[in-house]
Amino acid sequence: MLTRRTFNRLVAAAPAGITLISSRGEAAEFVYKYGNQVPASHPMTIYAQRAADRIKEETSGRLEIQLFPNNQLGGDTDMLSQLRSGALEFFTISPVVLSNLVSVASISGIGFAFPDYETAWRAMDGDLGAFVRAEIAKAGLTAMDKIWDSGYRQVTTSTKPINSADDLKGLKIRVPVTPLWSSMFKALGAAPASINFSEVYSALQTKVVDGQETPLVSIKAAKLYEVQKYCSLTNHVWDGYWFTANTRAWQRLPADLREIAARNFDKAADEQRLENKRLNESLRGELEKGGLAFNAPSDPKSFRLVLTKAGFYAEWRSKFGAEAWKQLEKYANELA
Repeated sequence: MLTRRTFNRLVAAAPAGITLISSRGEAAEFVYKYGNQVPASHPMTIYAQRAADRIKEETSGRLEIQLFPNNQLGGDTDMLSQLRSGALEFFTISPVVLSNLVSVASISGIGFAFPDYETAWRAMDGDLGAFVRAEIAKAGLTAMDKIWDSGYRQVTTSTKPINSADDLKGLKIRVPVTPLWSSMFKALGAAPASINFSEVYSALQTKVVDGQETPLVSIKAAKLYEVQKYCSLTNHVWDGYWFTANTRAWQRLPADLREIAARNFDKAADEQRLENKRLNESLRGELEKGGLAFNAPSDPKSFRLVLTKAGFYAEWRSKFGAEAWKQLEKYANELA
């Protein structure tokens, strides 16, 4: 087999004007797996593939990243376990799901914290994101500098539209496996059930829950409009995905490969953010054709008022700690 060292010696010894080309069949030095929980049609998968293609090209095939979208490797908790063990090298994970391992990671998912996409991205690219990434590193994971976008989450139901916080009382609603959003919906009077995204469609179909909350892109990608009637544009939280690596696997890569990989992951994150935002702002018409009836809550302030009265913000400020809350408040709406 023609090794890279032998190939380089041959290149150095070759007469001028002669180009040596390595065998196309030569295996990559590093073959790493990347898993996610969204379909192949989701912008996160599409742009992750673009990043993988660029990385393979820039590294001359030395680093190959194989994609496993749509929960092929299991649900969120399964893939996080695989990431920690090193069975999976890369995984994009919501901060609130990651909080089961790194508690402060979910601070970006505080209800009604960020007024718009640009503020959320600025916070996560700035001091708040840096604070969270440092905590993630302590858990043996490496988060890339740029967080990928999931979008503002909306509430869908099979029973009734949500016009105010009162409409959430008693609603059986699916939330990700995370204490923060379970706490938030309990404070709003709902009955939250923690279910991995891979099981959401069947849970809605079999009436284990009557509603769920995700961004429009995920509603379309998972075809949740087939098992839901109403979509209420609550914009209750912004969510993203940390592109994380198992630190041991990351450090095994030579420095030049880490630089190429990190740069391309972050470039793809910027591209994916814009596309995800565009889709989340333009999908309403398409989802209406699929059968969803949309509404904007008539009393949006009622949600924050209920959360404040229930002590939700005070409770989580205490849990996250003063320093983390200080970083959040540099960017967030005024929180009680």
